[in-house]
Amino acid sequence: MNESVIIDRIILGEKELYEILVKRNNQKLYRVIRSYIKDSSEIEDIMQNTYLKAYEKLNQFKHASKFSTWLIRIAINETIARLREKNKNDSQNNHSDFFGNNDLLEIPDENQLDPEKKIIGLEANQLLEYIVDSLDIKYRSVYVMKEIEKMTNIEISECLNLSDSNVKVRLHRAKKMLKEKFYEVTLGKDIFGFGYTICDELTNKVMLHIL
Repeated sequence: MNESVIIDRIILGEKELYEILVKRNNQKLYRVIRSYIKDSSEIEDIMQNTYLKAYEKLNQFKHASKFSTWLIRIAINETIARLREKNKNDSQNNHSDFFGNNDLLEIPDENQLDPEKKIIGLEANQLLEYIVDSLDIKYRSVYVMKEIEKMTNIEISECLNLSDSNVKVRLHRAKKMLKEKFYEVTLGKDIFGFGYTICDELTNKVMLHIL
């Protein structure tokens, strides 16, 4: 069913159709938020809040962009707010320029963790997740949106409020940093997976609030 038709029918009262939008966007939304936060329960909480806020403001959606793009912008705002709240008492963390901050997700250095020992026994997708996680947030988010979710530069620009040139620069730098480690593995898409069971559980939670 066409996305615009679904949204119009939901606004007219067919609330149950919102489940379609939730299930269509679960994987993409999970992966984008996962590029900022690692904790699964917190990610799901942000996803649920995002869907509920989007539902409450659905009549404000102007169809100027994809629903998923609009949804991701809400999710990123939710995520930024959550991270700022968690770090507000840390005088060393200044999030005025969130996407330029490198301290929000700490990756152990070689003295704390031997990457080779950590990687042994992991399958390719797990290894890719590990490497992607090593990127700074501002590069990781762009990389996941572009290379994993296949979003266009225009969509990414809208989501992150960046110019097209900045999106290209960040993507180029992300690829350069990944290339030496394991770039050939990034041809796969099955990372940061949001399994069917978890998808159904989250969808049910969202719909319980709406119906």
